[in-house]
Amino acid sequence: MKSRNLGNLEVSALGLGCMGMTGVYGPGVEKADMIRLIHDAHDRGVTFFDTAEAYGPFANEELLGEALQPIRDKVVIATKFGFDIDLETGARNGGTNSRPERIKAVADAALRRLRTDRIDLFYQHRVDPNVPIEDVAGAVKDLIAAGKVKHFGLSEAGVGTIRRAHAVQPVTAVQSEYSLFWRGPEVELLPVLEELGIGFVPFSPLGAGFLTGKIDETTTFEQGDFRNLVPRFSPEARKANMALVGVVKSVADRKGATPAQVTLAWLLAQKPWIVPIPGTTKLHRLEENLGAVELELTATDLAEIDAEASKIEVQGERLPEAVLKMTGL
Repeated sequence: MKSRNLGNLEVSALGLGCMGMTGVYGPGVEKADMIRLIHDAHDRGVTFFDTAEAYGPFANEELLGEALQPIRDKVVIATKFGFDIDLETGARNGGTNSRPERIKAVADAALRRLRTDRIDLFYQHRVDPNVPIEDVAGAVKDLIAAGKVKHFGLSEAGVGTIRRAHAVQPVTAVQSEYSLFWRGPEVELLPVLEELGIGFVPFSPLGAGFLTGKIDETTTFEQGDFRNLVPRFSPEARKANMALVGVVKSVADRKGATPAQVTLAWLLAQKPWIVPIPGTTKLHRLEENLGAVELELTATDLAEIDAEASKIEVQGERLPEAVLKMTGL
């Protein structure tokens, strides 16, 4: 596995997004199977694992803590704070909560669940409009000074917020959605990250599975699957957006690769400091995704993808309206 740098944090070129292992895309999977998959990922060179207190809540961190404890010193663990969740019961109170005392309490709870003495990368999951970002960065700076956290990250933050946070505590990585299915970060975010030397971690790098070519307008998602709530995944939008999948498939057929591999290779080709975190619960999908690291897209391939994709207007918002309102602050 090749490696990349997020700021001064070295990680595998592809990470593993673990959110779906405890639900979100339908029912969770057997814990023992997911522990085995996490070990399989590490055996194949993955060193970067992404979770959050909100996934479960808590269950995802607990899963990673158990799985990674035997190899803790060989991996990088990223987790997140920022939603208003009862630390005792896991009840969601709605909205965000990034008060400094709350951030520090979440860090301590996460350390226990992750069975570790430090969090390698601690993201603010969503910007809290009620707490100045300088106070958030200051709280994480305190945690870094205490040795509980190694690096500071932001998720779905706007460029103004990133600059203000970075001035207080250097930001190592920003996480946001990015793929051929959603190219919004190219306008403002990527130039600012390059200027400041901040790494970028795209989540949903396969368009929540759409760009794999395994989903069309007839696909039915299980009850509880987040995609049932996403406008971009309505049957009408999916039918229109299949044109984008066709672009990826065309290149994949020529390269002897899969659409998922071309999609991830395209992301990796955008910047050397981009580290996608595709998620999966299946070993064969993990192996397929990892094959993207060795897939080289030529300048001609990339130009063809950009030219053809630019002709397609993707239909539907990428997130439900209430969730979109919490991004880009």
